Amino acid sequence: MIGAESRERPRVVLGVGGGIAAYKACEVLRGLTESGHDVRVVPTEAALNFVGAATFEALSGHPVHTGVFTEVPRVQHVRVGQEADLVLVVPATADLLAKAAHGLADDLLTNTLLTARCPVAFFPAMHTEMWEHPATRDNVALLRSRGIVVTEPDSGRLTGVDTGRGRLADPREIVDLARLLLADPTALRRDLEGVRVVVSAGGTREPLDPVRYLGNRSSGKQGYALARVAAQRGAEVTLVAAHTVALPAPAGAEVVSVSTAEQLRTAVHAAAERADVVVMAAAVADFRPASRAEHKIKKRDGEPDPTIVLARNPDVLAELVERRRGAQLVVGFAAETGDDRGDVLDHARAKLKRKGCDLLVVNAVGEGRAFEVEDNAGWLLSATGAERPIPLGSKAQLASAMWDSVADLLAGR
Repeated sequence: MIGAESRERPRVVLGVGGGIAAYKACEVLRGLTESGHDVRVVPTEAALNFVGAATFEALSGHPVHTGVFTEVPRVQHVRVGQEADLVLVVPATADLLAKAAHGLADDLLTNTLLTARCPVAFFPAMHTEMWEHPATRDNVALLRSRGIVVTEPDSGRLTGVDTGRGRLADPREIVDLARLLLADPTALRRDLEGVRVVVSAGGTREPLDPVRYLGNRSSGKQGYALARVAAQRGAEVTLVAAHTVALPAPAGAEVVSVSTAEQLRTAVHAAAERADVVVMAAAVADFRPASRAEHKIKKRDGEPDPTIVLARNPDVLAELVERRRGAQLVVGFAAETGDDRGDVLDHARAKLKRKGCDLLVVNAVGEGRAFEVEDNAGWLLSATGAERPIPLGSKAQLASAMWDSVADLLAGR
């Protein structure tokens, strides 16, 4: 029974390279198993210097081997790759990238990489000098030319006191991208190379007094997924983020943190000056308090309740459409509910016409939908009149569907 259940779950091979970031593979492993995946860990011998086999075995429920001379009757060095639905290498060291690029097979992991016919994704981690070395860049380009996913690493603290490009992507991001690749093996193709993208995310906060603010329920997860997928498809991404401190910065993206609608407006317009695509996924407050109290507003017995006067915030999306340059694409987001004047799509069509953007992603919002959840669904409306539903899936899947449409529009211009 256990074996049958295991076969019904997506089968993921988690290769672990011999770098200090190997300990983060444990978080990836737990994230995948907890989301219903059957994960087998295949480390290199060097990786076991950082994390012991017992740890991987306990978290995965599978034995861990590194060589080709174990389970010989089962022809394990071939079978592991043949039976996988997805192979991830976390972390992918410069040595592993070189071996994979040139077809070397001196252990179980490199044999698995040669026999796998499923999607294969490398998540690099190494010092900046190693990532930028011409040999590594050539190996990455060769692997990508074969349809293998080699993601962009993060920037930040490396081993010791060093900082720079080459840090392993956050484990939550890796799990998210793994789910995306299982749903769509071509989702991370490099079709946005050289495209400059601006994405806004999160919810703005408009101060009422030193303690309180007007805000909304946006977590920023959808905007971050948009930035993450765009960066891994080759785009140069600037992410303008409002109150998303709990989310890991997307690897390969530049993050600009803002708070209020006015701050977001300034940052987005500045970044849009040199952008090919601007995506307004942030939930920007429509109104702000007309004045901010210098001190906390008190409730006092015997006194009337305070009256809060609101002022309208600028319409950033409409401004972007009005000021766009050349063939720049502008994408809007609409969080809608139906009412006595129409359903979600009625309101969305009217908004698309009113705003004048090229694409509008529409989410039906409500309890347990769109805001503060992991998955999303909606519709993609085009200024040409085309409409298509986006089925329920991870927010990365919705992001991928949107970037598919953007890539088609860019190719036609």
